[in-house]
Amino acid sequence: MNTLKGKLVSLKAIEPEDLEFLFTIENDESFWELSNTQAPFSKFLLKQYIENCHLDIYEAKQLRLAVKENGTNKNVGLIDLFDFDPKNKRAGVGIIIHTNSQKKGYASEALSLLINYSFIHLQLHQLYANVTSDNNNSLHLFKKHNFKQIGIKKDWILSKGAYKDEILFQLIHEK
Repeated sequence: MNTLKGKLVSLKAIEPEDLEFLFTIENDESFWELSNTQAPFSKFLLKQYIENCHLDIYEAKQLRLAVKENGTNKNVGLIDLFDFDPKNKRAGVGIIIHTNSQKKGYASEALSLLINYSFIHLQLHQLYANVTSDNNNSLHLFKKHNFKQIGIKKDWILSKGAYKDEILFQLIHEK
């Protein structure tokens, strides 16, 4: 069983040839709110990041994977485990699918693959996600995958001069 390959997409380690895609995503200002980015990234900095992606999740406390379309091996997005806490067996989840590749089922399958990988290989007990209250696609995605809303952080994100609530979701692995 390959927990990182589905019918539509595969989750793969980031490679040097992914630099252009990573550069495009990280410098797309429409995604900055999601990643708390304040300024553009240089190719030099991203190249250094890729060179250090080989670090084990237990060392780096995060794991970023490329979401690649099966058949073409084209990058369609990125999915992350962050704030990895092996003692308490939990991690945060982040996902970005490029605008040109949305509404094709890639995000749903990528999240399903990451959930399975997290519970089977990393033996995590829980995953969590933070989603702004106006991000309907992500709200639907996490609810579809049985993440439960456990709280609302009021006025948590300042975006374009207005505050937004951020909803905290949690998925606890039932063994």
